[in-house]
Amino acid sequence: MLVKAVILIGGNQKGTRFRPLSLDLPKPLFAVAGFPIIQHHIEACVQIPFLKEIIILGYYGVNEMSQFVGEMVQLYKLNIRYLQEFEPLGTAGGLYHFRDQIRCGNPDYFFVLNGDVCADFPLIEMLEFHQTHREKQQAIVTLMATEATRQQSLIYGCIIENKENNTLEHYVEKPSTFISTLVNCGVYIFSPEVFHQMANVFNKKQMDFYNVENGSSVEREALYLEKEILMPLAGTGKALVYQTLKWWSQLKTPGAAIYANRHYLNLFRERRPERLANSDQPTIIGDVYIHPTANVHPTAVLGPNVSIGAHATISYGTRIKESIVLAHSRVLDHSLVLYSIIGANSEIGCWSRVEGTPCDPNPDKPFAKMENAPLFNDEGRLNPSITILGNNVTIPSEVIVRNSIVLPHKELTRSYNNEIIL
Repeated sequence: MLVKAVILIGGNQKGTRFRPLSLDLPKPLFAVAGFPIIQHHIEACVQIPFLKEIIILGYYGVNEMSQFVGEMVQLYKLNIRYLQEFEPLGTAGGLYHFRDQIRCGNPDYFFVLNGDVCADFPLIEMLEFHQTHREKQQAIVTLMATEATRQQSLIYGCIIENKENNTLEHYVEKPSTFISTLVNCGVYIFSPEVFHQMANVFNKKQMDFYNVENGSSVEREALYLEKEILMPLAGTGKALVYQTLKWWSQLKTPGAAIYANRHYLNLFRERRPERLANSDQPTIIGDVYIHPTANVHPTAVLGPNVSIGAHATISYGTRIKESIVLAHSRVLDHSLVLYSIIGANSEIGCWSRVEGTPCDPNPDKPFAKMENAPLFNDEGRLNPSITILGNNVTIPSEVIVRNSIVLPHKELTRSYNNEIIL
């Protein structure tokens, strides 16, 4: 048997809600729990039996991804490639455009993972499920699903499953009214036969392009997995639903990065405990990742759920909780950092306080997911959220920055509260 995996990462036109963190770095390479977002995908994929290749698809420039891909090949000793789309091709257009690359070697199955989700990926279980059920149903795809709240389900692709045979009965992408609390996780297993379905949709688009005046050349090439592939397959028995009870979340906003950081650190405790800090000096509370090159003073108190990046400096008497400190940043003496992301090469002066508001799912609602709240409320005020410092931001000593967003290359001179500093 031969298996491949494809990770869809989009490009510069995507990830705008992740700014300012994605202004200087492709969003898929942003470090969560000390490692780039899509490295967590790769780590899950390399556990799949008979996996021969991982293909990363997107429209970031090759020069932006080449160093990362080279490092991953060296680390995991697996064939990993980045293929650049010539223009945004939608969630399935890249798969169809590079179909020959995906089909090369005649894989029996290939996984597709959206790059903007984070999860305890149950890929081995999904593969076993697909192999067990596809022969009975002649299925060509299995999609991973999870429960959400009734209200939150409206922002996802909603699934109605035939419980008798686990097939997809009905699918609606972001419905206007309630359909189901079972939602699409953006993780799939396909059999190569799915390319016949994609070819039918693609060929119809070509015919429509030539038959309609002023047709869009971009839409002519783009394909959308959810609306143009999954929806027509619903009710045919060719699509299976694998429901997971494991942790899953979208990663659309910086607030979601703090949430994902917590869960990935928790997974490290179960599976890679050597990655977590474990010492009395500095004082470690809960799950904390410290890069081997970071310099942390013995009097610092870190945790729970803190990640410290490469060559960062954490000075005397500092306290950091529920935060991400990126590479080459400095948190100076007696400063406090809570629910914040500190961009690379930034500095927080002595006795300063950088604090945000957590955006966690409602713990009183079963299956609640992260709320990707808009930046501003109905009154035009900034919604309370985590504090974000872009890269190369300097905060002076003895100031407070609370619930604010600071764009890169800023040097603050005073305290800020609920503001965006442009």
